[in-house]
Amino acid sequence: MRNYENLVIVKPTLTAEEIQASIAAIEEVITSNGGEIAARDAMGMRKLAYPIGKNERGYFHVIYYSVAPSAISEIERRFRINEDLLRFVTIKYDTNREIAAWNHLAQKANKKALAPATEAKAEDVEVAAEAVEAVTEVAEASAE
Repeated sequence: MRNYENLVIVKPTLTAEEIQASIAAIEEVITSNGGEIAARDAMGMRKLAYPIGKNERGYFHVIYYSVAPSAISEIERRFRINEDLLRFVTIKYDTNREIAAWNHLAQKANKKALAPATEAKAEDVEVAAEAVEAVTEVAEASAE
């Protein structure tokens, strides 16, 4: 099993649900061919360097995975058939130095995926604290 990275650009004309379904289909192609997904990095909607098929924006998504080298041709064939993809690129990490870089990138993507959840929890705590302060101020004002 070798380590690979796929950057896919999904059409911007799709709804959020359709984009998520398309990403799920892409990941299913990888796993159905014996791949193990290590990390995902949803980079979001971004402006393209040049228009692709009259689209000036695209939804970027990076997938880090391990799979047998013989499965890559089938994965790329299925990506070419998928009409929701504007572009994709497959990067192979082969040498020890490249594998160390792949491990670092996969860990970084996993941390990035976990960060919004912890930030949301911190924001919830702050909002709850502000609500408690507002309630106590109203209670003090009504007691006077």
